[in-house]
Amino acid sequence: MKLIKVTILLVVLSVSAFTAIHKFYLSVTQVDYIKEKKSVQIISRIFMDDFENLLRQRYDKTINLDDTKNAAVVDAHIKKYLAERIKIKINGKDVTFNFIGKETDLDVMKVYLEIEGVKDIHSFQITNKVLFDLFEDQQNMVKLKMNSIFKNYLLTSQNDNAMLNFD
Repeated sequence: MKLIKVTILLVVLSVSAFTAIHKFYLSVTQVDYIKEKKSVQIISRIFMDDFENLLRQRYDKTINLDDTKNAAVVDAHIKKYLAERIKIKINGKDVTFNFIGKETDLDVMKVYLEIEGVKDIHSFQITNKVLFDLFEDQQNMVKLKMNSIFKNYLLTSQNDNAMLNFD
């Protein structure tokens, strides 16, 4: 009986310890230019619980990112939010990305975006304000891979913009 109580106590302490760990707010966005396809492909990884809380506050209190019945509604909210919070300029001109879809990987949501018809890139600018409206200590890492150059940026609410020039 004492062994069962000790085991339960250890499980409760372990679970409560891990719930307090998630105080670090970070999203990671990978941007790749595929010259052969004339395409900029973007994968953004965002913690599901944070993203879901934000979408509930902004759009619908009942939203559930795992909801397959209402996937079209969920996708519309995600697309709308990302279009407001991620801005991209290629060669000094504003461009619009296409929302390709999403998938979950444990507690992270992967969102797939694409910009088609990109012949050449001389400059690339991205503003990423995802979750800045929910967490003031949110950080958004942007990993750019284009024209044989790899560059990483850590964006904050005070510095939410990354620029890469090739000329």
